[in-house]
Amino acid sequence: PEGRAEGARPRAGRADPALPFGGVPIGVKELEAVDGWPATEASLALADRVAEHTSAMVRRLRDAGVVTVAQTTASEFGGLNVSVTKLHGVTHNPWQQGRTAGGSSGGSAAAVAGGLLPIATGGDGGGSIRIPAGFCGLVGMKGTAGRIPRGPRAQIAPLTVVIGCLARSVRDVARWY
Repeated sequence: PEGRAEGARPRAGRADPALPFGGVPIGVKELEAVDGWPATEASLALADRVAEHTSAMVRRLRDAGVVTVAQTTASEFGGLNVSVTKLHGVTHNPWQQGRTAGGSSGGSAAAVAGGLLPIATGGDGGGSIRIPAGFCGLVGMKGTAGRIPRGPRAQIAPLTVVIGCLARSVRDVARWY
């Protein structure tokens, strides 16, 4: 599917460096829809499901020049404060094997803290951006509900869930928002 690692180098080579994220590779949390990518919700029961649309956030990021390269692991349906699923196993903290990377955005946090990506998407309803950021030594912010739209098929409830990112610097998080 378009946007995966296989074609990342050519897409980065065509990127416009004048754009806010021109050529920057990012990871997308597996709970975020990207057309043609797995839409498993990190659940073994949905292992064969594929997304048929791309979220507003990812579309806007692509318009800003990002190169989507990887899907990062999450806890099943984003429901646990650890990143472990029957579908993908355990996402460890990159600073110490056997320690958790945090909540449902732990895969994004581990990928950024481990140096695989400079920035990755996250989602936060009960700490799933903030906890992985804290556990992995990153910057993560739970923004205002609606600041980044959850569409095109947004769920109204729970209103506490917002989307954002995890990065190594305040500057990158501010640019994201």
